Amino acid sequence: MNKRDILIGFLIGIFTSLLGSYLFITFFTRFDISSGIQIIKENGYLGKVITLGTTLDLAVFAVLLKKDKEFMAGGVILSVIVLAISTLLT
Repeated sequence: MNKRDILIGFLIGIFTSLLGSYLFITFFTRFDISSGIQIIKENGYLGKVITLGTTLDLAVFAVLLKKDKEFMAGGVILSVIVLAISTLLT
């Protein structure tokens, strides 16, 4: 059961980061999502946009802790760590 909760938290964390990146590109740039990602990647800012999108994980983490879902919250932290490492490698 614990591994399943961690996996669910990991998937929630990845989805939330993607949602945050989408919202950042939509609201704070003048590009649409497909051309925005290409332009941001060409300029070398993709890692920074992913990092900004990850800030939504903080709210998800707090909600999961409030609902006593510690293992799911750990999965969210794991997704943040994976995204941070992938950001360093890109």
